[in-house]
Amino acid sequence: MELNKPTLYTCFSPALLDLYTVNDAVVVIIDVLRATSTITTALYNGAKCVIPVDSVARCIELGKQIDGITAGERDGKIAEGLSYGNSPFEYPREFVQGKTLVLTTTNGTKLLHMALERGAKEIITGSFPNLSAVCDYLVEKKLPVILGCAAWKDRVNMEDMLFAGAVINRIKENFSINCDSSQVAETMYQTAIDDLFGFMQQKGASHYHRLMGFGLEKDIRYCLEADGANVLPLYQEGKLIVY
Repeated sequence: MELNKPTLYTCFSPALLDLYTVNDAVVVIIDVLRATSTITTALYNGAKCVIPVDSVARCIELGKQIDGITAGERDGKIAEGLSYGNSPFEYPREFVQGKTLVLTTTNGTKLLHMALERGAKEIITGSFPNLSAVCDYLVEKKLPVILGCAAWKDRVNMEDMLFAGAVINRIKENFSINCDSSQVAETMYQTAIDDLFGFMQQKGASHYHRLMGFGLEKDIRYCLEADGANVLPLYQEGKLIVY
């Protein structure tokens, strides 16, 4: 370990977040399928900001107060009472530009609020569509990093691990990494690098099956493609805005 390099850890599940020191770190919220992919896509397409909330009731209430787009999912489907779901394709520029999106999801928004409660120094969101923006930011900031996988109801999932591995693969020279979960993530990514979708399919990834069951192959493919919406969502004063 080199003393002058900041540390980097990977947390595979919100249930493990207590094991990491977040108050001096940049916490990257990773929910590849689909919350963080949707957040970066909406911001890339000109949304004013995204407000992540942890309950459907709060989403509806806040949406009325600020005349925002209320959106979100529970268990992969549009949550009851909300107008829109968690697909990046629901937020093209002509719809979302200049508007505020109030979003609640099963896993990603929950982890963001957990990181916030534990006093994270900074919170950003990461997904394959903004992989390069995330990597550039982390290298530029020179702060300790926690790659926080949103997982699925606290159970480890493959796609968030793959994204953590992709980040590590690109920026590891800039960090001191003494973390077995980071090594596991990078090893898996190196195995999958040529065809992430095929890897998820071949390994029977649980969320792959869940979304394929809803006919969402197009979403999965988009969410595994690098740099399609390469902006950096940064959490400030209750909102995710473009850095």
